[in-house]
Amino acid sequence: MQIRLILTTLAAFACGAHAAPLAYVPNEGSASVSVVDTSSDKVTRTFKVGTRPRGVAVSLDGKRLYISDQTSNSLLTVDTTSGETVQRTPLGDSPEGIYLSADGKWLSAAIEENNQVLLVDTATGQVARRIAMHGKNPEHAVFSPDGKWLYVSSEEADSVDIVDLGQDKVIKSVPVGDRPRGIGFLPDSTRAYVAAENADVVNVFDVARGEVITRIKAASRSNGVTVRPDGKRVYVSSGGEGAVQVIDTANNTIIAKIPVGKRPWNMAITPDGKKLYVACGRSNAVAVIDTETNTKIGEIPVGELPWGVAIR
Repeated sequence: MQIRLILTTLAAFACGAHAAPLAYVPNEGSASVSVVDTSSDKVTRTFKVGTRPRGVAVSLDGKRLYISDQTSNSLLTVDTTSGETVQRTPLGDSPEGIYLSADGKWLSAAIEENNQVLLVDTATGQVARRIAMHGKNPEHAVFSPDGKWLYVSSEEADSVDIVDLGQDKVIKSVPVGDRPRGIGFLPDSTRAYVAAENADVVNVFDVARGEVITRIKAASRSNGVTVRPDGKRVYVSSGGEGAVQVIDTANNTIIAKIPVGKRPWNMAITPDGKKLYVACGRSNAVAVIDTETNTKIGEIPVGELPWGVAIR
């Protein structure tokens, strides 16, 4: 009996250790988060959070979920096991995108109405650094994987602000086209990809030089950007065409366009790079893409107006 109990416990532990990643989807219109098991592509639970949840990130250990709540102007730290909010951090007027640094020590928060990016110390949950932006209405502030840079897109601008994290200030503003949106870095931090929604282009940056080296003609209202973990593909959502574009980073050309749903927005990819999850705001669903075949393989109903996805 004791041996059987030990074997059962070991088997349960092994299953837990190899559990598939979870995808967290903030639903802006229904003030909730949908939790998706990426092995079954089913919603396993939904919990209420804030009043207008938008930006989303997950701690490296998967124990904490970070949500920007636009109405309360705060960062909500949520226990992923209980779904309970365990800390509220005041941010500023209208926070939107939030991103975790590669080492997990910092969260960036783009504060639209204050034209600032705040850096939150994840150890304390407190704002530790405030950086003024040149662009108006910042939306996304993304860390380079090497931790040296922060690229910031501002909704009411035509440029990207480049922040030197060693100085905590904007050292350069680079024109990219009207209404820059999503930003993604290659894993080695050599290149960054920035979508300009109203210009219908994706800008390719040489990160060392802080300059655009290529502009890729893209589909209508290109916005969200996600990079495959191996750096070989970049995915860009197109709100105008209801599709996701696939860029081959070897030659910076679009090699596929995948229909997904209404107003695809922000996205996330599984750690193995095999599946991409796309928040389709007007479909109230998350589309699932097989990245090997570049096909949509599923659609997961979630809450109202899903803003994005974070996976851990």
